[in-house]
Amino acid sequence: MESSHKVLAMVERDEWLQPVADKIADRHERYLKRMAAIEAQAGSIVDYANGYRYYGWQWDDTLSGWWFREWLPEAYDVFIFGDFNSWQRTQLRLEKDRNGVWSIFLPEAMYGHLLTHGSLYKLHVHGKNGWHDRIPAYATRVVQDEESKNYTAQFWIPQPFEWHDQKFDAKNIGDLLIYETHIGMAQEKEGVGTYNEFTELVLPRIKQAGYNAIQIMAIAEHPYYGSFGYHVSNFFAPSSRFGTPEELKHLIDTAHSMGIAVIMDLVHAHYVKNLNEGILDLDGSDHHYSKAGEAGYQQYWDSMIFDYGKGGVEHFLLSNVKYWLDEFHFDGYRFDGVTSMLYYHRGYIDFDSREKFFDEGVDLDAITYLTLANKLIHTYNPSAITIAEDVSGMPGICLPIDDGGVGFDYRLGMAIPDFWIKMLKDTPDEDWNIWEMWNIMTNRLPGVKTVAYAESHDQALVGDKTIAFRLLD
Repeated sequence: MESSHKVLAMVERDEWLQPVADKIADRHERYLKRMAAIEAQAGSIVDYANGYRYYGWQWDDTLSGWWFREWLPEAYDVFIFGDFNSWQRTQLRLEKDRNGVWSIFLPEAMYGHLLTHGSLYKLHVHGKNGWHDRIPAYATRVVQDEESKNYTAQFWIPQPFEWHDQKFDAKNIGDLLIYETHIGMAQEKEGVGTYNEFTELVLPRIKQAGYNAIQIMAIAEHPYYGSFGYHVSNFFAPSSRFGTPEELKHLIDTAHSMGIAVIMDLVHAHYVKNLNEGILDLDGSDHHYSKAGEAGYQQYWDSMIFDYGKGGVEHFLLSNVKYWLDEFHFDGYRFDGVTSMLYYHRGYIDFDSREKFFDEGVDLDAITYLTLANKLIHTYNPSAITIAEDVSGMPGICLPIDDGGVGFDYRLGMAIPDFWIKMLKDTPDEDWNIWEMWNIMTNRLPGVKTVAYAESHDQALVGDKTIAFRLLD
């Protein structure tokens, strides 16, 4: 376990932080205390983050059958139903333990010929908000019915995937040159692209262009395609719009064979408020994965905010972090919306004084969670890459945890792509100011490694044009 006196290393390198040294020490102590509790409970943070190996469908060799489990602490009654029991909602009742986990065991002898790969299912949950048919939070495959447009969980147990990337190591690719992409929008055809089309048609072009990493948006399932994947409903389910989980694995395996690292856009800043598709009020309460009332609502994005200080939520998110690394061999994450996570005001203020990084507007639970997430990622895979999308410039966001930092490897320089687009739109070529360009590209705290895109999806997709269109119009 790290020692708290090391926190001073962060302050020693930056005199500007000396007046808030106690605040930095306090937030680091919160992390140390939580890490100690996790290690006492599970032995290590890597072993703690195994929710995806406990919840959902889990095969039991000893009993020869399937367990199903879901964390629903305030539910009154829970049933599971699907095509395997003719959609009888109240036939198969789950039992609740003292930790709020509901479970049921389905013997292979009775259900093996009914519950098969591809079967559809849902939960029927009775809670304070009434009876609702819901998709489990740990569902690993969610599909949409073409006629009704409703989403349903799918029992997905294919043959094990054969990986060929054992020799790939992201730390050996050199300085990152990232190609940001969206599977569905990467094709020139009209319509939604697939994982297989991306593998066959786009990856070779990315390699030929000289990139050594791709950052993929919109992997986790989301009901509204126009959200570009940023209103997530099912955190453990790769989007079925683009194909199967195995086809995503083949994409990543192929990228690794080309020497290309694959970074996932991870959305833990918020989740979709849809009741039918997502995890909102899943146990019937108004404070399951979020705090109750306005404290759990992201008004600027019309979505819900996680309660980062709640044990079951922390376990869910950390398990999600490990899941994508373990099951899909992603090489790291760009954490989306970090600024919204760090502050109760969601970052919609001017950060014009040191105190605003350490006052009552800061969500210390979120800082602790992000620090734990970075510890988990770099312990599980020391070569993994983590990038924080933070526009505030929170001190320590990209410094080592031992020194009092949050542990990210890079910060995304959000002002840089905004600057290029604004300059192309508003400034004639002959008036370009080299000193202004230099200032924008180097305006960051010492020691903070920065990912500096020429353009990102914020410019290319969200109500604007690509640089190419600006130059060629």
